[in-house]
Amino acid sequence: MQGGLSGWKQKIVGFASTLGAPGLFMISFLDSSVLTFPVINDLLLISLSIQKPTRMILYATAATTGSVLGCILLYFLALKAGEAAFHKKAGKRGAKIRQFVEENGFVGMLVAALLPPPTPFKFFVLAAGVFRVPLWSFTSAIAIARIVRYFAIGYLAVRYGSQALPYLATHKLTVIAALIVLVGVSYAASKFIMYEKKVHEHEQKS
Repeated sequence: MQGGLSGWKQKIVGFASTLGAPGLFMISFLDSSVLTFPVINDLLLISLSIQKPTRMILYATAATTGSVLGCILLYFLALKAGEAAFHKKAGKRGAKIRQFVEENGFVGMLVAALLPPPTPFKFFVLAAGVFRVPLWSFTSAIAIARIVRYFAIGYLAVRYGSQALPYLATHKLTVIAALIVLVGVSYAASKFIMYEKKVHEHEQKS
């Protein structure tokens, strides 16, 4: 689980692995904010869910909550750092990421959060903070994406055991198709909610 990590990161992962749900929360929080633990939270979620299948919902909830809060922390750090810092980190991709986030808002963040690696997801989070995507929209998109991701992985872990990640890799096209449907439904729902909100505001002014 710890291959490719530096010594001190391996110690963090080793410590977190002994804590169960709180450790999974910690790794997910750190991975989504100030550090990077590639795929470690997925592997830890699978391992814990295999050991104690009845606690899968708890583990998936811990991973989701930690990741969402970590993204919110990174959002506010980016908000404080400003545009120059973002472009310095994002490099040539900065302009395209900015355009994508600004033009697509909620749906853009949802798509970015759902896409598998090597999507540079943290740059999208940074862009959301720097270019002031509404916090409620940002948080909603991240929460939906993380719920889908971690509960799906938890379910597959209970059903397929250690083959959960290989299963996802083998059925990548099916997973992508399902994600596209989810994005479409979420987009339609968000448009409907915004339309209803505007109608309500118009009625109040009349």
